[in-house]
Amino acid sequence: MKLNSLIKIIEAIAPISLKEDFDNVGLMVGDRESKINKVLLALDCTLDVIEEAKNLEVDLILTHHPLIFRKPSSITTDTLLGKKIIELIKNNINLYSAHTNWDSVKDGLNDTLVKILGFENSKIISKNNLDNNCGIGRIVDLDSTIKLENILNNIRKTLKIEHLRYVGELDKNIKKIAIVNGSGQDFFEVSKKLGADLIITGDTTYHYVSDYKEMGLSIIDIGHFNSEWTVLQKVNEKVIEEINNKGENLTIFISKNSKDPYNFI
Repeated sequence: MKLNSLIKIIEAIAPISLKEDFDNVGLMVGDRESKINKVLLALDCTLDVIEEAKNLEVDLILTHHPLIFRKPSSITTDTLLGKKIIELIKNNINLYSAHTNWDSVKDGLNDTLVKILGFENSKIISKNNLDNNCGIGRIVDLDSTIKLENILNNIRKTLKIEHLRYVGELDKNIKKIAIVNGSGQDFFEVSKKLGADLIITGDTTYHYVSDYKEMGLSIIDIGHFNSEWTVLQKVNEKVIEEINNKGENLTIFISKNSKDPYNFI
């Protein structure tokens, strides 16, 4: 199928209009009229992922995180960004990214993470100005309290995470949970005002966590990668379903080189 036809499927599910103002989503590198036979799904467009795409002879890399956030002043092999863009072009590999629009949309990454963790009936933390059914972050009101330790154990089991960073007493009773995939620190204050006992997110930093611990919140940092990679694979099943419904025959690979940059011992 043509790349532009695939883009229309993606953007019908997760419209670009839902992205956050700071974000850059859509076709990063490529030709909308090119023919697509093979697609590689990855969280980031790393050099390892590009090499994987070359070996698999794919026509498109579909990522969550955009390769290009700001307009580069030059595109040369002197920079990592330049190396990646040049490598993509040299090998006729298109690159498309759906980021905060995928996070925000109904049944996107935020909603799907809530369901994967076993919760239901969530409300949006920060609603999108164009669609009240979409937005960043979710608040979950539990029917009954759950100990923080039990939530930690459930996350470790469900997402297959060996090590978790957390703040709070293990025997603390949790009744209201804020969940934000990726880096959710910008939503700590609004989550607190909404009455959250616990925030589950990734990419937390020392001073944020220290301050909100003093203010009585519990926090579970599941890591940026862990909060999105499994979820991204799940939400992209919708894209695959729509492709199949249109009678198109694409081979879609899940990247084996899409890995957490952190190592743990």
